Amino acid sequence: MTYRALVFFDLDGTLMNPQSQLDADVRAAVHSLRDQDILPVIATGRSRGEIPEIFEQAGIDTYVALNGGVIVYNGQPIYEGAIAPATIEKMLTVTESHGDALAYYNGTDFRISRLNDLVKAQYDFVSTPYPQVERDFYQTNPVDMLLVITVDNDKRYTYPYGDELTFYRNTPYALDTILKGESKQFGIRTLIDKMGLADVPTYAFGDGVNDIPMLNTVDHPIAMGNGITAVKDRAEYITAKNTEGGIIQGLRHFGLLP
Repeated sequence: MTYRALVFFDLDGTLMNPQSQLDADVRAAVHSLRDQDILPVIATGRSRGEIPEIFEQAGIDTYVALNGGVIVYNGQPIYEGAIAPATIEKMLTVTESHGDALAYYNGTDFRISRLNDLVKAQYDFVSTPYPQVERDFYQTNPVDMLLVITVDNDKRYTYPYGDELTFYRNTPYALDTILKGESKQFGIRTLIDKMGLADVPTYAFGDGVNDIPMLNTVDHPIAMGNGITAVKDRAEYITAKNTEGGIIQGLRHFGLLP
């Protein structure tokens, strides 16, 4: 199929409201893009297995999930980057010695090494149910992203494993952790290259630190009004906040909505 444009949407603080849901007007706008031969793409640190209802509400089956750890086009996986179990084992030992926890994510599932108050604070912060506890999940399942649940111990992870992994702090309670070289930028470029979409104009909406690689990649980077300064500095256009119609405003500004 020939597309008129590709539009990449972050979820938290961007496409979703503070309750981690899609407002009705946002759902309608995203669905209308397809009628204009525009492909909407979710680009997120989340996984479909974590919040399947959001993907269903948006009607989107092309996505860059887990910060580039999983890439799916029209419902078909085209990339999955699994973290080595030996690396996970070492990091798990660190979490257990410092009162932290480790969450395991792949394209369809997620688990947590243990449940404590810090874990509850993280999942309450992002309005997501607590994961099922399964300490050894990584031993029998692929893990494409780790969530290091920690507040004060970042350097205990980033220093020893910085040559193998990339870390993004997107909440006060956790570090998104993926393979070195993966990012939303990596995911977008992989999707475009594998699907032969190099000549299609690209747009992206984002608000947080893990959106910076994405905004540096697309033709038209759009920052949410609630976004961090580093995101706004990279934007061609700064739209309204996600709670004030920013998605609709941004799409209309670029002529992507009637």
